[in-house]
Amino acid sequence: MGEPAARHLLACLLVLSTFAPPAHALGLLEAYQAAQINDPAFRAALHEHEAGQQNLPLGRANILPQVSASYAPARNRTDVTNTANAAAPTDHRRYDSLVANLQLRQPLYHPEGMARYRQGIAQTAASDTLFVSRVQDLILRVVTQYTFAKYAEDQLALAEAQRDAYAGQRASNQRLFDRGEGTRTDVVETQARYDMAVAQVLEAKDNLTNARESLAAIIGQPVTDLDPLVENFQPRPGSTRSFEEWRAIALDTNPELHVQRRALDVAREEINRNKAGHLPRLDLVANVGKNDSETINTFNQQTNIRSLGVQLQIPIYSGGATSAAVAQAVAQQEKLAADLDGKTSQVLVELRKQHNLTMSSVVRLEAARTALQSALLTVEATRRSIAGGQRTNTDALNAQQQLFDARRDLSQARYNYLLSLLRLRYSAGTLQSADLEDIASYFQPPTRRN
Repeated sequence: MGEPAARHLLACLLVLSTFAPPAHALGLLEAYQAAQINDPAFRAALHEHEAGQQNLPLGRANILPQVSASYAPARNRTDVTNTANAAAPTDHRRYDSLVANLQLRQPLYHPEGMARYRQGIAQTAASDTLFVSRVQDLILRVVTQYTFAKYAEDQLALAEAQRDAYAGQRASNQRLFDRGEGTRTDVVETQARYDMAVAQVLEAKDNLTNARESLAAIIGQPVTDLDPLVENFQPRPGSTRSFEEWRAIALDTNPELHVQRRALDVAREEINRNKAGHLPRLDLVANVGKNDSETINTFNQQTNIRSLGVQLQIPIYSGGATSAAVAQAVAQQEKLAADLDGKTSQVLVELRKQHNLTMSSVVRLEAARTALQSALLTVEATRRSIAGGQRTNTDALNAQQQLFDARRDLSQARYNYLLSLLRLRYSAGTLQSADLEDIASYFQPPTRRN
């Protein structure tokens, strides 16, 4: 292959560094705001949280006064016959009756009600913590799908540039062959690389479509272009915390662990609630009633009743149901304790993994940059060697492929670096909107929108 073809190859390679940002793109913060409104999983979490907040008033109701009223008017038809005197006529009575009552019941000693109240407190706290976990999950899902879609955009641009470079190289080899300066082998070899590049473009288009659809399913709107990374992408200094420090943070703040602990609290109170089946209950009971011709014996009589007293209920025997319920609740508590141990181990394993990835992400990013520089030098060195007759078309194609691979690896390393920043905080349970804003700063701000 002659020097003109090599120069054309170098020009094709430079196409890779001329990607133009889209005219209208979706920003990361905009995507998150849309997801908060449209993501089905997050909408379900909102309603789940609303429902969970009612556990506290439901539990508290068991220790608050209970007020009930009844009002029963009736029209009566009564036939009274004196069986002791057969000659006495039957008395046909037609009259209205009324029975009205207002009752207030205040628990004074109600172990079951207190257990349900404490259960409500624990369930509400679990609901709050679970919602925090859902918010963190939404942040992570949006950023993950956003970066996946953006990476797919980059890969399509790289694949198209690679295809175009091979097309130009194929045309150059064909011209050289037509002039008798090249070989059929060079033409066939470049054609094979071109055909493979065409297939890679098709695959990249499918990947981009799938990635955009996954993001659209979260944000609830079609996705076209996304904000590109800033031109001067520079990683910030990594976390100086050791794994042991992150471990302590995770054990204290991870919402999944908090939810498991609240579930264990609920299970303990369930044991207390069932044990209350063996204990007495004492209530203060106040009644106000009015009866008008309540029965045939009180015909044409009106009574007003006011009473205040206490009522003691003592369970004696329930057929063994109370003991069985206590045993069942104890077994459930042991299961939840084992679940908490398992979840703790799972969280710490994931935390270790993300801590290691975060610590190495900057190094891997720098390695990818170095590899790209080496690939660029290889392309230049290959061009000069070809001009001197020391390298062949195969060497040029290999150098070209190495450059494409290096650009792809650098793109992937950048997105992996951003995700590692979030995933470590997600594993520790400290992920919040400020971290999302930090990641968004690595993308071009949406100031170009009209």
